[in-house]
Amino acid sequence: MSLNNTPSGERVHIGIFGKRNAGKSSIINALTGQSLAIVSDVLGTTTDPVQKAMELLPLGPVVMIDTPGLDDEGALGELRVRKAYQMLNKSDIALLVVDGCVGFTDEDLRILRRILDKKIPYVIVFNKSDLADDRDTVETSLKQRLAETGTSGEELRSMWVSAADMTNIHELKDLIAALAPEEDPDHRIVADLIEPDDLVVLVVPIDKAAPKGRLILPQQQTIRDILDADASAVVVKENGYKEIFNSLGKRPKLVITDSQVFRRVAAETPADVQFTSFSVLFARYKGELWDLVEGAHALDGLRDGDTVLISEGCTHHRTCEDIGTVKIPRWIREYTGKNLEFVFTSGTEFPDDFDQYDMIVHCGGCMLNEREMKYRIKCAHDAGVPITNYGTAIAHMNGILDKSIEVFEKKEN
Repeated sequence: MSLNNTPSGERVHIGIFGKRNAGKSSIINALTGQSLAIVSDVLGTTTDPVQKAMELLPLGPVVMIDTPGLDDEGALGELRVRKAYQMLNKSDIALLVVDGCVGFTDEDLRILRRILDKKIPYVIVFNKSDLADDRDTVETSLKQRLAETGTSGEELRSMWVSAADMTNIHELKDLIAALAPEEDPDHRIVADLIEPDDLVVLVVPIDKAAPKGRLILPQQQTIRDILDADASAVVVKENGYKEIFNSLGKRPKLVITDSQVFRRVAAETPADVQFTSFSVLFARYKGELWDLVEGAHALDGLRDGDTVLISEGCTHHRTCEDIGTVKIPRWIREYTGKNLEFVFTSGTEFPDDFDQYDMIVHCGGCMLNEREMKYRIKCAHDAGVPITNYGTAIAHMNGILDKSIEVFEKKEN
């Protein structure tokens, strides 16, 4: 897979924050050597977060996130600022762009404290070094503000740059690369569960919701991970699974199925063959598997009138048998026998207030990066609301959750 085709959820996300006209868009264009962001002297040119997948050397594939100004005004401005703050939840690295001619302001301090609270690697980028007259005063003011608010500045990372004349832009790119999270070779979708020459069977339904001419992202990524482990993948639709399984010349090490046909595949898989689903795999890869397993058991405690949030990390065309808005609610109602209310969110929308929810059922999160998926799980836990994901919930409702996580328990033991 080329760097240009690296899925967004696998890229390092770099969030660019700061006040209006601090030079956020100019910094993005200087870093990338492209006119990715609109640059203007008009306040509030960037009205919504803009995400752009690209390559940033020497780091590699990244997503650059240009955000609205933190000092935006009015009712719409408040919504834009809120959107900007939401982007912290998916930022692996944060750049706080400060106008070097203006200095460090209250808005800058508020976002910096949030960055520090979330333990996001960051750089304070003092822009317009070509125009700033007194750098020492600006830096001293920053340290004083931090001291006054009790915020530690011991490991303060800052750099003076100029997007206009490219001063220190190369050095800034090197620093960003140094801050990127280290890749864990053992953090895999499935490769750590199999050995070279193993055989893995993948059951992939092709229904009205399936994208035309291709497989969905979790299926693509899982196949690639199997091949990277020097194992073999056999891909089959659910209607042909039993016949193909019986015709195999060797016992598969693992069967991975789409959650929607979990029950059928479980019934047709011999007891001595391990199986799981793509969604359960991604619960471990992107989230916190055991927390989501625990959350699935909350289905048993739902009562009439309870509200369940169904949350998806992406937006897509809905069909009459959409998994999130149709099938999951129907299966939960049938399983619990309760009269439940369902609320739906998708894409970047994820609630700040969880008081109205009794449970959250999330998608597998293939389009989210790991930081955002874990952030969502932590938000639910902090609010005391149980959270699970599609595949884990479906496995529990079909009485096969214990079997579907055996492969992970054996790995840990």
